[in-house]
Amino acid sequence: MGTVDDLVGRSNRLGADPGTTNYAGGNTSASGELVDPVTGAPAEVLWVKGSGGDLGTLTAAGLAVLRLDRVRALVDVYPGVEHEDAMVAAFDHCLFGRGGAAPSIDTAMHALVDVAHVDHLHPDAGIALATAADGETLTAEIFGDRVVWVPWRRPGFQLGLDIRDVQRANPQAIGCILGGHGITAWGATSEECEANSLTIIRTAEAHIAEHGSAEPFGAVVPGREPLPEAERRARAAALAPVIRGLASTDRRMVGHFTDSEAVLDFMAREKLAPLAALGTSCPDHFLRTKVSPMVLDLPAAAPLEEVVDRLHALHADYRRDYAAYYARHATADSPAIRGADPAIVLVPGVGMFSFGTDQQTARVAGEFYVNAITVMRGAEALSRYAPIEESEKFRIEYWALEEAKLARRPKPKPLAGRIAIVTGAGSGIGRAIAQRLAAEGACVAVADLDGEAASRVAGELGSADVAIAVTADVTAADAVQSAVEATVLAFGGLDLVVNNAGLSISKPLLETTERDWDLQHDVMAKGSFLVSRAAARVMLAQDLGGDIVYISSKNAVFAGPNNLAYGAAKADQAHQVRLLAAELGPHGIRVNGVNPDGVVRGSGIFAGGWGAERAKVYGVPEEDLGAFYAQRTLLKREVLPEHVANAVFALTAGELSHTTGLHVPVDAGVAAAFLR
Repeated sequence: MGTVDDLVGRSNRLGADPGTTNYAGGNTSASGELVDPVTGAPAEVLWVKGSGGDLGTLTAAGLAVLRLDRVRALVDVYPGVEHEDAMVAAFDHCLFGRGGAAPSIDTAMHALVDVAHVDHLHPDAGIALATAADGETLTAEIFGDRVVWVPWRRPGFQLGLDIRDVQRANPQAIGCILGGHGITAWGATSEECEANSLTIIRTAEAHIAEHGSAEPFGAVVPGREPLPEAERRARAAALAPVIRGLASTDRRMVGHFTDSEAVLDFMAREKLAPLAALGTSCPDHFLRTKVSPMVLDLPAAAPLEEVVDRLHALHADYRRDYAAYYARHATADSPAIRGADPAIVLVPGVGMFSFGTDQQTARVAGEFYVNAITVMRGAEALSRYAPIEESEKFRIEYWALEEAKLARRPKPKPLAGRIAIVTGAGSGIGRAIAQRLAAEGACVAVADLDGEAASRVAGELGSADVAIAVTADVTAADAVQSAVEATVLAFGGLDLVVNNAGLSISKPLLETTERDWDLQHDVMAKGSFLVSRAAARVMLAQDLGGDIVYISSKNAVFAGPNNLAYGAAKADQAHQVRLLAAELGPHGIRVNGVNPDGVVRGSGIFAGGWGAERAKVYGVPEEDLGAFYAQRTLLKREVLPEHVANAVFALTAGELSHTTGLHVPVDAGVAAAFLR
């Protein structure tokens, strides 16, 4: 269908540039005719991006389809701005056929304008004009009568009527600037509409570039300059767990770190504090970023202890101020306060930390604040940044429609909000564990000595919002620290550690070399210690508890033949579980172990020669080793990587919240390895 294809193509192009419209922001529409299946007569319909969709990734399935005659008939029954919410429900009675997306609050803006194609966008340059103190004058100065100013009004049916009236009264206009909000453009064809949208945006950008002041945020404040990159990243990694712990006071959050030039420059300038206090203006922005950020007010190179103490004090102030903001504006009908922690934390000289219930939400919140910085820069360059009133922000943040949208979200997965690192995750058991944790909602750092294997597995799990790859030699403290820091910078912190990296060399005592002994103990005993130590530092700084799981072995308690170095290293791991459970328990960190039997299929260890060695010991063909292991068990079942992953999930998903110091056998029943 040409009209729909054109609309989707236009939407995707406009949504591809975050400077044109932010993620999930704005909406586009087209009107045309379809045959009414009841009467057989043509019916005029509107295709418009549905609620919660994203222009950049929009497909036909994300469009709401409505009968225009029915939507326009709502004008006659519209009860006024006090009843805007009821009008959204009324759109459901205007739908054409079944299926399609749910209509959004902006549907009226598209249905009531007497033009076939309409774009409503949130471009940085457009919002800069919309939030300038003299935005109406600037609009007339820049565009003449081709673009008309529309004063701020909360999105809804009345805003649609306002824009309809503006368009009718100004037939020469190609669009309008919506005060405090964004832009709307229209055209007789899809091509004309897109061209008009881009004309408004590019004209605004050019005017700001040509006529704006060179330093709209003021001079650089000594002490707030960006730290050198290596020092900046190290400081960020040290602060991220502290900040995430504070931002998770009401609800566990995932974090995202940004140290782009735009962010660092904004934080270094003298207008940082007053502009940050004003908050964002575009509704899509502050719904993600909250009414204002938390800003550290210490020099970039201040001692770490001093910074941590100050962050705690600022967080207490922020929570008190947010609760007061809620109390100032809440009514008997307002939804309950959703949490008083900041979504954006600015640390001059270091970077911006943004938070959300998952990594995508945290990342998008950061992207929105970068948009907001660009908006403030443009407004200050031409005039003075003057966002919408605090009371209006509250009305949108605690809008019943937003509450309903939140209620429609799927139930969180068991590990949602949890951040994990799995060592030896490039193959076998580690890969299966990483897959299971990601499938259950965790953000996962796939760590392996083989960087290519780690990247391959991370790619299997999804985008960087789900998984990252880190190359890590667990025998080297520096490499372990780097892997943990990479995880912290990617996701904000660390909650769940799986010590799975391992290898095995099967030899009799007299053939076991010192190198054999040292290598296995370095990887499994020392490596687990190094990973647990680095992870515990992060968990203690977060003060959110955590889980450390050791993939040990039945060989930790069962004396098999020709297996001294491996069995002794696994016994070391097993006792680390007990020791760390006792030490870390008072901090809410649980430490448990999993004792598998030989996992042959899919195992990197067995494929690397261990299988051939063990098959030789037991006198069976290597291809029959898994079946041999199964037959010596009580259940006569072969242990696979996913069975070990199941045990890790059971230990960490919450049902065993009061269990620590436990070793879970995953061996199909090896009586000689029963725990005593």
